[in-house]
Amino acid sequence: MPTQLINSFASWVLKQRIHQIELFLKYPNEVQEELLMNLIAAAKNTELGKKYDYASIKSYATFAERIPIATYEELQPYIERTRQGEQNIFWESPIKWFAKSSGTTNAKSKFIPVSYEALEDCHYKGSKDLLCLYLSNNENSELFTGKSLRLGGSSQIYEDNNSFFGDLSAILIENMPIWAEFSSTPSNKISLMSEWESKMAAIINETKRENVTSFAGVPSWMLVLMNKMLEETGKGNLLEIWPNLEVYFHGGVSFNPYREQYQNLLPKKEFKYYEIYNASEGFFAIQDLNHSSDLLLMLDYGIFYEFIPMDTFGTPNQKVIRLADVELNKNYAIVITTNSGLFRYLVGDTVRFTSLNPFRIRVTGRTKHHINVFGEELMVENTDQALAKACHITHAEIIDYTVAPIFMDGKEKGAHEWMIEFKKKPADMNVFQKALDETLQTLNSDYEAKRYNNMTLNPLVINVAREHLFYDWLKDNNKLGGQHKIPRLSNQRDYLEQLKSMQEKVIV
Repeated sequence: MPTQLINSFASWVLKQRIHQIELFLKYPNEVQEELLMNLIAAAKNTELGKKYDYASIKSYATFAERIPIATYEELQPYIERTRQGEQNIFWESPIKWFAKSSGTTNAKSKFIPVSYEALEDCHYKGSKDLLCLYLSNNENSELFTGKSLRLGGSSQIYEDNNSFFGDLSAILIENMPIWAEFSSTPSNKISLMSEWESKMAAIINETKRENVTSFAGVPSWMLVLMNKMLEETGKGNLLEIWPNLEVYFHGGVSFNPYREQYQNLLPKKEFKYYEIYNASEGFFAIQDLNHSSDLLLMLDYGIFYEFIPMDTFGTPNQKVIRLADVELNKNYAIVITTNSGLFRYLVGDTVRFTSLNPFRIRVTGRTKHHINVFGEELMVENTDQALAKACHITHAEIIDYTVAPIFMDGKEKGAHEWMIEFKKKPADMNVFQKALDETLQTLNSDYEAKRYNNMTLNPLVINVAREHLFYDWLKDNNKLGGQHKIPRLSNQRDYLEQLKSMQEKVIV
C-alpha cells in the first residue's frame, strides 16, 4: 500500500474520534458522573464491592462517604492475592497483567493491576487520541509516511503463577495492536531487551537507516539516545539522519530543563513537541494544542477523578473534591477510580488547573517529591522552571539534578543543597547560582519569604556533579531504562548523601 494512501487512511480513522472528544469537552461533569456509576456497577460483585456495598451506591456523595482514600500499601494485600491467581477481588474481569513501577518514591516495587479494559479503553485509546489531536492540529502532517522511534522501559515480561509483570511500556509492546507495531521502530525484540546499554546500541543500529518521522519517550533518556546516535553517525544534528522528523511525543519528566538542548539537536522551526501525562495506573492527559504546555484532561478513559488540595493534604482537615469543584492555579493531589479496580487510589502526583473550560492541567510534581522543611512548599515545577531560566541566562545545559534540605542545627540557618550534573557548565557558577535562587523567589512566594534577608533560609548551595554521576547512581540501583527517573526533590537527605558518596567513585 503506498505510503500516501496509508497516511490518508490512518488520518481519516483517527479523526473520527474528534466527535467523541467534543462530547466530554461539552459535558465534562456529566461524562465523569456516568463513568463513576458504570465503574461502581462493574465492580459491585467483587470482594471489595460487597465489603463496601457498591450495589447500593447511587450518588457521588455516598461513594465519597463510604469508600476510603487508598494508598498502594493499603491495597497491596488484595493486589498480591490477584497476582497469586485469585480473581474478582477488586475488578470483575480477570487481571493477569501487572505494571511494575520504577519505585522512585519507595525502594519497594509496586505492581499496578492492568485490566483488559484499561489496556484497550485507556492506554491504547490514549495513544490513538494523541495522534488524533496532533493530526487535527496539523492537517499537512506526513507522520504515517515514516515510523515512530519509541524508547520505552528496559524490562522483559516475567511470568509468576500465570500472571505477568514488567514495565508498563513492555506490557503495552507485548499487547500492542498490529497497526502500532507496523508504524514503530525499533522491533519488539529490541524494545524488550533488558540490558540497557546493549539495547541502546541495538536501537541505534536498527533505526539509523529508517525513515523516522517522530520520537516517543522520556526526555532525559531520549536525550542520551540522541547524543549517542550523533556520536555513532558523526552527524551534526538529527535532521541530517532523519530529514522527515516532525514531532516529539514526550512525558515522564518535565521538558523545561531540556528544551534548549532539543532545539539544538532539532534545528527546525516548525518542529513540534507534544506532551502526554500517563502512568502505570492510567493515561490521564494530552497536549491538545500546538506550542502549548497545558494538557487536556481526558475524561472518558474509564478513570474517575477526584482531587485533594495540597494545602490540606495529609492533615486532619484534608478534603477531597470532584472535578466540578476544582479551582485555577491551586496544587492538587490526584485520586483516581479506574477500570482496573483501583477505587479512590492516591496516585502520588500533583497537578494544577490552567483552564476549567475545557479542563487543562500541568503536572507540578509528586506528593512525596517536594521540599517543605521550612514552610517553603517548593514543588518540582518551580525547580524545573528556575533551572531552565538559569541555564538560559548563563548558556548552560544540564543532564540531571536533585535537591535536599540542609537542616538547621541550632547555629546555622537552613538552606537547600543542589547536586547538578551539567552537560555544559556555566562560565560563572556564582551568576548561575544567583539566577537560580532569584528565579525560585519569583516563582514561589513561600520560598521568597523564607529567603528574605536570609531570615530562615541561607542562599542555596550547588554541588557540581562529576560526569556520569546520575547515570552511575541509577545503574548502581538497577534503575537504568526509559521509565526510571532521578528523585528531584526530597524532604530528607538520603538521595543526596548517596550521590555525594559516589561523587569520587568512578564506576567502570
